[in-house]
Amino acid sequence: MHVVIFESNRWSVFAPLCLNRPVFMLSTGMSTLLDKQIRYLGATRVSFWVRPELVDFCKVRVIPQLKIPATVNEPINDEPALLVNGRTLFFRTIEPPPEEGVVMDEPNLVRLAYVKNRAGISVDDVMQRTQRWTDLLELPKMEIGSRLAESLADLISWNEESLIEDSTQLLKVAKKPKLAGPFYLVNEDDVWIGKDVNICSGVVLDASLGSIVLAEGVSVGANSVIQGPCYIGPHTQIRALSIIKDGTTIGRLCKIGGEIVNTIMLGHSNKSHDGFLGHSYVGKWVNFGAGTQTGNLKSTYGEVRIQYAGHEQPTGRQFFGSVVGDHAKTAIGTRLMPGSYIGFCSTLAGSTIPPRFIPSFTFWTDKGMEPYKADKVRAVMQAVYARRDLRWTDADDRMIAQVMKTAPEVEK
Repeated sequence: MHVVIFESNRWSVFAPLCLNRPVFMLSTGMSTLLDKQIRYLGATRVSFWVRPELVDFCKVRVIPQLKIPATVNEPINDEPALLVNGRTLFFRTIEPPPEEGVVMDEPNLVRLAYVKNRAGISVDDVMQRTQRWTDLLELPKMEIGSRLAESLADLISWNEESLIEDSTQLLKVAKKPKLAGPFYLVNEDDVWIGKDVNICSGVVLDASLGSIVLAEGVSVGANSVIQGPCYIGPHTQIRALSIIKDGTTIGRLCKIGGEIVNTIMLGHSNKSHDGFLGHSYVGKWVNFGAGTQTGNLKSTYGEVRIQYAGHEQPTGRQFFGSVVGDHAKTAIGTRLMPGSYIGFCSTLAGSTIPPRFIPSFTFWTDKGMEPYKADKVRAVMQAVYARRDLRWTDADDRMIAQVMKTAPEVEK
């Protein structure tokens, strides 16, 4: 099946996490939205329709990791194709329908469309809502089991279900390891430990409410508690006395301490010290200073809203923490209020409670906000990469340039 995964013009509600990546590359459970789309749709080849500024990202960071043929921003031909909104989350295998049809959310929003003999439809039709695209709205309506994420709040809320489903699908053919050591297991059959994992004494792995997966090379410090469902990515370090609670996904090569609950943290990010992180979505290369806390419940117990520059976006949730863009940093003792927006490559270095909206490329102190200049941004990023023995590339330079251009338009 030829699967076309497209970004709609509403991708910006997933900022700051999608300033530098397509929506379908957001993580949920043990994998990305893209991984699930390919898995459950039985894709034999895939086409990506993305913003022009992300073509480079797809060619450099996405396609080389795939096991099936892929193209970027090429129109479809006459062959049958399944067009899928990149925000779609699947929990089960979907069989292609026998005839053309469309799944819609709202009167004019396509979640999924199965088309035949529609050569020439392209990413421009999606973004500009041309006649060729709106014609799809008149196709016979279908019902296909899936969900369309409206915001990062949805991915956070659905993460526990995603973890359970991923563990069911991805681990069903895995060989169950033999477990032994000076640690305590609850519901041992749902604890999965990868190769070269080190678990220190006094650790509690409680899988009574869902699977715990410790990927290859994970280390768990003494007297830590991990509650499922939970996924800890390859070579991540869990410091001693940490508490990792249900609904949490932590990416590869992270350093984690303190308490985390119902949070998605992408790879290479550090929260090494004490402090609470709850109901939040955290990008790559983020560093939380010691004692950083994220509030996730208002004192009124009302709905949390995410603060943007000129408006607030409802989350529909009583519990919601912060959204933190890639390369953001907080100083020691930083306190983030519920619904905080911390932009791409921003630094919080003040002694008081920061504003709930920090734009991308901002340096905030007690004196207020000032721009974080491109040359300084690049120097700090290169230093961070060097600490992980990674090489700075031209693709990284292009990424900074495109986010610097895109972020002001989205965050205004």
